[in-house]
Amino acid sequence: MKALVTRLDSFGDVLLAGPAVRAVAARADHVTLLCGPRGEPAARLLPGVDDILVWDAPWAGFEPPPVNRAETEALLAAVDADTALVLTSFHQSPLPTALLLRLAGVRRIAADSVDYPGSLLDVRHQRAPHAHEAEAALDLAEAAGFPRPDDTRLRVLPPPNTSALTGPEPYLVVHPGASVPARAWSPGRCAQAVRELTAAGHRVVVTGGRGERDLTARVAGAHGLDLGGRTEAPELAGVLAGARAVVTGNTGPAHLAAAVGTPVVSLFAPVVPAERWRPYGVPYVLLGDQKAPCADSRARNCPVPGHPCLESVTAHDVLTAVEKVMQA
Repeated sequence: MKALVTRLDSFGDVLLAGPAVRAVAARADHVTLLCGPRGEPAARLLPGVDDILVWDAPWAGFEPPPVNRAETEALLAAVDADTALVLTSFHQSPLPTALLLRLAGVRRIAADSVDYPGSLLDVRHQRAPHAHEAEAALDLAEAAGFPRPDDTRLRVLPPPNTSALTGPEPYLVVHPGASVPARAWSPGRCAQAVRELTAAGHRVVVTGGRGERDLTARVAGAHGLDLGGRTEAPELAGVLAGARAVVTGNTGPAHLAAAVGTPVVSLFAPVVPAERWRPYGVPYVLLGDQKAPCADSRARNCPVPGHPCLESVTAHDVLTAVEKVMQA
């Protein structure tokens, strides 16, 4: 059996699909993961994936591209699967993807859908209310005939040794960036946290992408080790795996930390519900006002002046949470 699993969103979304991918891989002879460009680095870390198709869907992502007939036809020609699992977030429709997969000749398609699917789905599943995204994906896989694996935690392939980057353990990681501004703690607060963690005797490593070098330099200051722009996804996994705890917002590195088994202090802006997107399968502490006016707004830029849901969190709160989560 050739199986296709689709998750067209971002880095963290693809990591959360990992347990479901492993469930499919336990029964299928070959597993292809169809993902978007932002999710590709995570797809290359997942156990159970034999092949990857990358396609920038016009209905996914923060800046979806226009519909392109040639690229769509190329995708249809590339799909080679007997069965497919279309994974989406609770607020997304799987039907555009299902239509393309049906046109590509996929005979059996399963997805969560609140909309009438016509002939597009063979398994129309209803996700449990308030289910975590990883659990919802596992539930759908099970409904499609792929039983849950014994280990349902997030997993990635073994990361490289990154001690040449980080220096010796122990250390903590602070990752100040986020995929959208509404989910980020301010740089000033992050820098205060680095200073307070260092004053308490912790060595702190600050991570970030290539476009975040100015941010990581400001946050690390004279107290932290700045690795901004120096880690691709495999190296970041290695850095996070060596940490005693990771301090970050609701963004991909939080899920990558969980995938390598590292506890997370989550600075979680409630623009999306924590019950669906919190760190999964590892000890964590959630910081931030989950009842702030922005709750469930899915805002990308904070709609409330002063960003109170996260700016109410202090550096001392982070220190206390770090010490708690390390003991857990």
